[in-house]
Amino acid sequence: MKGEKGTKIFLQVASRIVRVLRGGVVQLYHRDLGGEGKPPLVLLHGMLGSSRNWQTAGRDLAVRFHVRALDLRNHGESPHADEMTYAAMVDDVIGWLDAQRLPRVTLMGHSMGGKVAMLLACRHPGRVERLIVVDIAPKGYFWPAHREEFAAMHELDLGSLTSRAEAEQRWEARVPNLGMRKFMATNLERSAEGTWRWIVNLPALAAALPAMEANCLEPADRFAKPALFVAGGRSLYVTTHDHAAICRHFPVARVESVAAAGHNPHAEARETFVGLVNSFD
Repeated sequence: MKGEKGTKIFLQVASRIVRVLRGGVVQLYHRDLGGEGKPPLVLLHGMLGSSRNWQTAGRDLAVRFHVRALDLRNHGESPHADEMTYAAMVDDVIGWLDAQRLPRVTLMGHSMGGKVAMLLACRHPGRVERLIVVDIAPKGYFWPAHREEFAAMHELDLGSLTSRAEAEQRWEARVPNLGMRKFMATNLERSAEGTWRWIVNLPALAAALPAMEANCLEPADRFAKPALFVAGGRSLYVTTHDHAAICRHFPVARVESVAAAGHNPHAEARETFVGLVNSFD
């Protein structure tokens, strides 16, 4: 068993070295949300999101932490890349930590970013002081609605588009949830010439959707330091049936549910969420 574990670690390190040498590590953009001089807290967003999603909660958390929110590859202001895997995103974050000279941080991730955070904590435990995972579990998912959302985005004729509001209206047949349509529209950007483009790398994300939905952890992955899982009480992403899997990988984890929130407790119940994070030791 020890030999197998050693071989796995060697292969992981070798894979990262190869990615770095090939220029495959993306230099991530980040937003500094305040709290300089305090313990570092690094925030990772979900699919189709960006560091902007953390601005309000992040500034609240800056009372206790020096808060920095990253744009993961193919999102926000960070560069685009063909490869879209959890291993690649972990390497990007490790590269960013190295560039910022941060040996250890409290790491928080929401949804897809939560999977990145889980994998990084398990594979690089020395870099993570505490782990906070927001409304995602260490398991595989399959959401047909995600495929409808990506289909709607692919079908959008950017050449004839006049506004984000018009995009939201065109998507109504495929994506009935107005909040989701507005969230999708945040990934549209207008140039100085008035033309529209996608901020996200839409082809890479759509192709990687099955990999993003899959469980990012292997059975032997463990993180034995403090971990907090915050679930939305009205969300289906984390249920009581997932607690056993959480504890297998994160044996000292604490699981909290925010009754008033759905998939975005950091936005939908911000005060409660911030209170949970601030009380986590």
